[in-house]
Amino acid sequence: MILNIGTMTAPLNRLLPGQSATISAVDGSGQIRQRMTALGLRLGKRVTVIRRALMNGPIQVRIGTTDLILRRSDAANVRVVTT
Repeated sequence: MILNIGTMTAPLNRLLPGQSATISAVDGSGQIRQRMTALGLRLGKRVTVIRRALMNGPIQVRIGTTDLILRRSDAANVRVVTT
């Protein structure tokens, strides 16, 4: 993890249920980036982790009023800033 002044940057798949953060980057190939953007995972959006499945299962996140279920490998491509 990279430490900034008063903030911490991490992949979305590292957040715990109840934690919120702001999306700072979407990594990966063009197709992955396009898919994430189409799902609403855009720079500057606030995202909250609702729950995480056991055994490296999917993660449920909320952006505004929309809930998404993401594979952990996909969530690892989304960088977030926590404060």
